[in-house]
Parts: sequence; C-alpha cells; structure tokens
Amino acid sequence: MVSSRHDPRAALQVVQTPGTRVGLTTPVAQLDRVQGLSLRDHEKYVSLTMEFRCNLKCVHCMIEGTMDRLAPTSEDTFERVCRDQADTGRWEGLVLTGSEITLRRDLPEIARKAKTAGFKHIRIQTHGMHLGRTDYADRLVDAGIDEFFVSVAGSDAKSHDRITQVSGAWDKMMQGLLHLDKYDHVKLITNSVITTQSYMLLPGMVDALAHLKQLVQMEFWNFFPMAESDPKDLAARHADILPYLREAIGKCRSRGCYVEAKNFPECLLGELGDAVVNAQPMLVIDPEFWTEFDRNGFYQCPHQTECGSTECLGLTTAYINKFGDEAALLRPLPKP
Repeated sequence: MVSSRHDPRAALQVVQTPGTRVGLTTPVAQLDRVQGLSLRDHEKYVSLTMEFRCNLKCVHCMIEGTMDRLAPTSEDTFERVCRDQADTGRWEGLVLTGSEITLRRDLPEIARKAKTAGFKHIRIQTHGMHLGRTDYADRLVDAGIDEFFVSVAGSDAKSHDRITQVSGAWDKMMQGLLHLDKYDHVKLITNSVITTQSYMLLPGMVDALAHLKQLVQMEFWNFFPMAESDPKDLAARHADILPYLREAIGKCRSRGCYVEAKNFPECLLGELGDAVVNAQPMLVIDPEFWTEFDRNGFYQCPHQTECGSTECLGLTTAYINKFGDEAALLRPLPKP
C-alpha cells in the first residue's frame, strides 16, 4: 500500500490527536479498501490545521457555519510532530493550513521550527491575498516555506472577487504569485472549487495562470456542501461540468502542468480519468469538523459494488437529492 516509512497507522500514533484522518476522505477503518493512499505521494506529507479565521467570504466556504467553534491544532501536537520528524524523518513535507493560515502573525516562526525539525518541504494553503505584500512573501520564503497552495476562485478579477466577496482579492493574489514566481526553488499549486458559479470558468483559470513558470499543479475540487442538501444551489450537474473540466485538464497537460480532479466521477472523464485523485495528506483537525463533513455521505453510486475504481468517491447525498443517482450517466470501470 505505502512504504513502511510512511506507514499511516504508525504516523497516527505519533500525532495522538482525536479527529486525525489519513487523507481527507479516508477514515482509518477504511484504509484497507484503498489500493494506494495517493497517486501523487500525499502520504509523504502531514497537514496541520493551525488557524480558523479568514478575511474572505467565499460563497462556497465549507466551514462557514463551524469556523467560530473549531479549535486549531495545539502547540503540543505541533511540537510532538516536529520532535518525531527530527528523530525519524517520517515525512518529507508539512502543510500548514486553516481557514487562512497567513492570519497567524507567528507563521514565519512556525515555519522555521518545522524546517529546523527536518521537513524538506513546507507548504502553506492560503487564499493568497497577503502574498501581495511582497516583503511578507519574502519573509515566508526566508523562513523555509517553498510550496504555496493558493485558492483561485475565478478566471479574472471580476469573477474571483465576486465569488470571494472581497474587492481586490484577485489583484493581491496575482501580485503575490508573480512575485513568488521569481524564486526558482518555490513551487506554486492552485486549487479551485467547482460550483454552479465557476464551472464554466475552469479553462479560463488555466489560461489566466499559464504565464507562471513555477506553477506545477492545478487542482479542481467539485463542490460538496457539508450537508444532505444544497441550500445555496452551488452543486452543479456532472454533465454540465464535464466539457469544461475536460478542457481545463487538457490545457494543464498541454503546458506540462500536473492536474488533479477531486470529487468528480472517474468514469465520466474517460481517457482523462487518471486525473481523479482524491487522496490527501494526513489531516490533523478539530474532530468536530468531521461531524459536519460526514454528512456528505460519499461513495453513493448505483455501480459502486461492481466498479473497479479505487479513487472515485461516487456521489454525495446532496447530489442525489438534487439530481438523482445518475444511473444512466455513470458506468462501472473494469476491476483490475
């Protein structure tokens, strides 16, 4: 499954924090059903949720209803992970994430501690607005952060700012990306949520970022509402998303950029199905998050028992309640 060095069960013993899951969607009890935790070595990273404030108001925010009561990863857990890393070199990379990690004033200090502990790569997951302060971006790089996982909501300033509901968000983010692109050792990764407001923008997102030479991967996350219904009407029908997602994947690959599609049926993508990667790094987060997350009810597909895919998440409860089970659209993939 994975090498013994990256044994997820051993790593769980190190973290010792309730709510920790191996991969965003994979509870420990379900590990044996997964043939590999990732197609992209996500098992080599550990992700710590260190902040639960945000200064954007994205319409698709997953935790807007729980943000105020979720607690960040404790200092004790962070120190325990760093001690283990120094002793064993268990992971290659650390992800520092949250609602918006750059709101932590001590982020450079946290990164330095992690770098000293022996993490080869330190990644932050961010909306990117604060990276527009180039002196601050330089401080983060100097502290050891060499991977920036930036949320891109639209394909231009108008659409991005409309979805994030903050004027100027796009310009500040792009200024930061352009500045970081000057560093030869820095990697840029983007993630974009696919909703009824954004699915038609996916190819344009690729075009808008095509000039960034350090952009190594783009991720497209199909929206899930953390509930059994879709009150904001943000979940789009898969058939509507499909042509735009296929075009975006093709554009990424034509320019040599890695791409991952998440929470989208693998069977629909045909020869591009290998872009579906739902594994994630081990995630340390307040266990109350999973109470809401599990309401999604993934793995609902009329062909689930006969399908050979090990990456597809099937359908969510909210999707089925809105569009039905898509039995005529979906099809089982051959088993290995």
